[in-house]
Amino acid sequence: MRLRNIPGAKDAVLESPFTIQEPEGHRGKWGEVFLKQQPLHIEVGMGKGRFLMDMARLHPEINYIGIEMYDSVLLRALQKREELAEAGESLPNLYFMRMDARTLPEVFAPGEVDRIYLNFSDPWPKARHAKRRLTSREFLARYQQILAEGGVVEFKTDNRDLFTFSLEEVDESGWKLLAHTFDLHHDRELCAGNVMTEYEEKFSSMGNPICKLICRP
Repeated sequence: MRLRNIPGAKDAVLESPFTIQEPEGHRGKWGEVFLKQQPLHIEVGMGKGRFLMDMARLHPEINYIGIEMYDSVLLRALQKREELAEAGESLPNLYFMRMDARTLPEVFAPGEVDRIYLNFSDPWPKARHAKRRLTSREFLARYQQILAEGGVVEFKTDNRDLFTFSLEEVDESGWKLLAHTFDLHHDRELCAGNVMTEYEEKFSSMGNPICKLICRP
């Protein structure tokens, strides 16, 4: 899918106080970026950022970083964040980064991340693009390099084919599948405390079951 370029998006991302610039320089020292030394959770492919803003508000005891590859998408998250700041809500435990997820091990040191969220990731439906899927074994290997001991990956999608692929990749990679469901909103245990994304609200309102898995190396 080709994203529409928004004029000025790149400059806005570079100038925003909510965006971390040159993230490689913080590798191994992410605790110093935030006001408090706390567990670090990241969302890879955060889209417009509502999920992480809600999480940061609900869990001030956790630090969050949202990662997005496209300036035009990240701009929407920054605009929402600015609106919150203007309303007096600062969310000091949340920052954003514009980066390619393939470079995660260059940005985070081993054991530095406690949890990784993958929400409604691009399914890359063509077989030749399987390595680009954020739940592929190639990406799981990258996550394993940065996750702390006991750290987990949480993945949600409405795409049944992508979910089946993800379950297979978790198994083939030797990861432990801690929990999974093909219908999150009717799974009392896994749905407890669930924070919905914008896509999740949209797809579930259309009657699409939401799949979720939790796994760790």
